[in-house]
Amino acid sequence: MANLNLKKVVTSYMEKVPEVRGYCDRCLRTERWDGSVVLMIVDASFTSLGLNYFQAVVPRVEEFKRRFIDNGMIKTVEDLASSDSETLRSVWRNRRSWEVAKAIASYLAELKKELKSDDRAAFIHWAKNTELEIWEEDPIGRIKGVGINTFQYLRMMAGIDTVMPDKIVKRVMEKMFKEVGLNMPRSDIDFIKEVEHVALETGYKAIELCWMTWLIQSEAGSIRIEKYAHLLPKI
Repeated sequence: MANLNLKKVVTSYMEKVPEVRGYCDRCLRTERWDGSVVLMIVDASFTSLGLNYFQAVVPRVEEFKRRFIDNGMIKTVEDLASSDSETLRSVWRNRRSWEVAKAIASYLAELKKELKSDDRAAFIHWAKNTELEIWEEDPIGRIKGVGINTFQYLRMMAGIDTVMPDKIVKRVMEKMFKEVGLNMPRSDIDFIKEVEHVALETGYKAIELCWMTWLIQSEAGSIRIEKYAHLLPKI
């Protein structure tokens, strides 16, 4: 009975964002931002500051794309790793964001060389071979400025069906947990595992539950999945 109630509650939330499965499937195929690993890294490094994703992050990632990707100045993780930080700051002023982006790109460039692969294959290889429980010992997890949310966000974009333990995800999931009598896990890792378990129990993907919590948020009288419907297919 508890599982049936859980399924009912989760479904009541998921029905608000029916389009989310398509967006998540694209994420799991590592096809966000037209499959550009460089743009995914830049997205993650900007998002780590906690600013409004659609109003602050997306426009700046799009500007970065226009200024550096579309004209061929930056094509690969090697290009991003070796790019001039001051030039990049003309798009996004925060110095730490660029330090994070360049460090992630540098690690992936080394892995790419070792694997004799391309950006995408190296990114996916990293995600598949890292471990959540020891994320702080991971080469990307050790980068100053990379917290567990950025780590998980990168794993998601590299094809791992998981969830970010950020404040919005936690707030929505805690509300759902209370409705079905589940206790809110204390640690981020336990929270991630619990959401993954809930996904398994209810027939959804963990990443779908994660995106749902972001896209049901209201802004200016409408939920994000409606307000930003024109942006979502591009990112």
